[in-house]
Amino acid sequence: MDIDPRQYEDIAVNDNDVHSIVMSYLAHSCFTDTLESFTTSTGVKQTANLEDMEKRKKIYHLALEGSVLKAIELTEQFAPDLLEKNKDLHFDLLSLHFVGLVCTRKCTEALEFAQAKLAPFGKVQKYVEKLEDFMALLAYNEPEKSPMFHLLSLEYRQQVADSLNRAILANSNLPSYSAVERLMQQTTVVRQCLSQESRRVSGLCFERLFEELEPR
Repeated sequence: MDIDPRQYEDIAVNDNDVHSIVMSYLAHSCFTDTLESFTTSTGVKQTANLEDMEKRKKIYHLALEGSVLKAIELTEQFAPDLLEKNKDLHFDLLSLHFVGLVCTRKCTEALEFAQAKLAPFGKVQKYVEKLEDFMALLAYNEPEKSPMFHLLSLEYRQQVADSLNRAILANSNLPSYSAVERLMQQTTVVRQCLSQESRRVSGLCFERLFEELEPR
């Protein structure tokens, strides 16, 4: 169900709300320089911890660029016990390092790493299938052409890096999603509800129309 945006042209938007949304996105995404420029130009008070943002930014980019073990090391320094408490995230990060070794054709090193760091996760049933998928990459001379090629993709690295960033934010008692992301999620839910309601109302109208057309 599409809504005509002209219906809302006369609704005023509070500048402070807009500024808050923009600042939330910049802080969440670790755009430190842009955030400083934005607060300077708008005169809005800076509330984010820039030093922590820089640490998160470094960890995020290390994970995204393949230096996963260094990202893990810095995460443990910045947020002790985070990975110990979040086994799923720890597994994903270790798997990402394993994938990096496979991509660079360091198969012996990858196997040794899997035996030392990933094998313990095999004691938990929910990790077994994932482990099998990762280990299967070793069977291919060109793993990027295997059925598990998505595990080698930039999208997968981005997904893991984003999860790490959100986990660090949550660990610092900060929102794990930016205000923009929350608005998009809420908008999607509202559109789905409106669409469902529209179909329900249309169905009722058709039922009534058929009832009226039935011979009496």
